[in-house]
Amino acid sequence: MEWVIKIGGSLFPQKAIELANALKGQNCLFVIGGGEFANLIRKYDSLIGFSEDATHETAIDSMDILAKLLNDKLAFTEISYTVEEAISISNSNKIPIMICSDILKENEPFAHSWDVTSDSIAAYIASLLDAKLLIATNVNGIYTKDPSLSGAELIKEIDVNELLTFDESSIDLMLPTLLIEYGLDCYVVNGEYPERVLAIIQSDGEIAEDSFEYTFIHNE
Repeated sequence: MEWVIKIGGSLFPQKAIELANALKGQNCLFVIGGGEFANLIRKYDSLIGFSEDATHETAIDSMDILAKLLNDKLAFTEISYTVEEAISISNSNKIPIMICSDILKENEPFAHSWDVTSDSIAAYIASLLDAKLLIATNVNGIYTKDPSLSGAELIKEIDVNELLTFDESSIDLMLPTLLIEYGLDCYVVNGEYPERVLAIIQSDGEIAEDSFEYTFIHNE
């Protein structure tokens, strides 16, 4: 498996389907974010206050739900519950869509917290597969501040250690720590433009600097 592509829940349903279709035939695996389901759990948690175990597990359940729904709309993918299944599916020239709950329950790779979302989970899956990581979201990359605010500037390339100082960005708070732990680089790109995702994975990251906007997070 060459790439793990995290398809943000913010792209679901239509943009996620379009992106997945654009990646047909690529040597990759999909991890799907929890989208509005996970956001509702976060909202309810802020109102009532559930245990971290309950919110973590149900947010992952949200990822599993969207993964199954996305798979239902694609003819070239297959649900995978284990790394071994994912490799077998890939070898049969299909793209695996990972159901992450069983792997995470078995291995418990990180603490249960809202600091850990599908970004970090995708990094963990990439580490198991020794694959490259790309996060497709609904913004162009990582910005100096909230991109909706005046003066926000896209960061084209950033050292992962610098990201440790960010309080908030378009990726989750745990991801920089995990990228360091796993020795991973990461691309963050707008999945509403499937050609951008395709350009990165087909060129193995060797993209002309002014081709389009994205963020490359590198380890040293």
